[in-house]
Amino acid sequence: MNNPNLIALGWDTWFAEQASAQCDPAAAVARVAAVDRDQMLLLNASGAFHARLAGKFLYDSASPAQLPCVGDWVFVEKSAADQFGLVHGLLARKTSLRRKAAGESVEVQMIAANVDVVIVVQSCHYDFNLKRLERYLVMARDGGATPCILVTKTDLVEPAVVAAQVAQIRSAGIDAPVLTLSNLTRDGMTELQCILEPGKTYCFVGSSGVGKSTLINGLIGRDLMETNLVSDTGEGRHTTVRRELIILANGAMVIDNPGMREFGVLGAGGGIEASYADIIARAGHCRFRDCTHTNEPGCAVAQVLESGEIDTEHYENFLKLKKESAYHDLSYAGKRKKDKEFGRFIKSIKKSLKEDE
Repeated sequence: MNNPNLIALGWDTWFAEQASAQCDPAAAVARVAAVDRDQMLLLNASGAFHARLAGKFLYDSASPAQLPCVGDWVFVEKSAADQFGLVHGLLARKTSLRRKAAGESVEVQMIAANVDVVIVVQSCHYDFNLKRLERYLVMARDGGATPCILVTKTDLVEPAVVAAQVAQIRSAGIDAPVLTLSNLTRDGMTELQCILEPGKTYCFVGSSGVGKSTLINGLIGRDLMETNLVSDTGEGRHTTVRRELIILANGAMVIDNPGMREFGVLGAGGGIEASYADIIARAGHCRFRDCTHTNEPGCAVAQVLESGEIDTEHYENFLKLKKESAYHDLSYAGKRKKDKEFGRFIKSIKKSLKEDE
């Protein structure tokens, strides 16, 4: 099932092996370009078409996170006479970008799937926030994607401000690549285009108004995505309302996202360890194996914190994200347990009704 016609859409041997293990090797596959309520825009070797979820697939999905999102590969049935395709299954995800759903609900919300590189966009004018940046990097790494940082709107500040922000990123122990860009003057656009490789998928994330849609418009070379004019503060007011996978002229694929006010971490233990590798490395020398790195004697992390080797803000954000992730994980596990118990209860009722017939 290693279809060479799908390679341009990101298909590779890994997906071919998953497809063979999950279903009939002859089944047709397509990639999700957009999701709009109960409909999806899919891409395959023949082009784009719309599809809906099969009833059984929808019924068998235990949570929204198990439904297709942008970037996913799905099994689909569609004849030439059909107006819509019918999605019967979801291939395993190689990588994922997810967050805790906004609000009080402890649920996983999928942002995108099978992303190679997550490009975290922050404006150097008003939007720059190191703690928020680290939060995005944690979730990118936790899902298996490679993170990259893009600092935009460099034309609105002095070069010294941009240099200071990049230095601040480096002083926090962040080793992800950092690019700078002005959508107005296009300074830095060439450097960004050089990292966008054919057949790879890049997901742009960040707050609303940092210039993601304007940036993608520039990469496409036309106004495919709607944006509003820049406000008096220099921040854009963009109107992206859905995630969409777009293929650039060079064959790279980009995903734009609506601005996210909340980016809660859930099940991000691996991402925290990868993003705070400097602290984790020191933690291995603590006197106690279960050291919380707060007030225990013999804490190696506290020692380097006192010496200034580790930035205080970087350390405090590490503790905050660990606590938040642990709290949400516990709440999520409790919810899943209740859902399973309720599911077993429903099955027992159905079984009793059948026996009484």
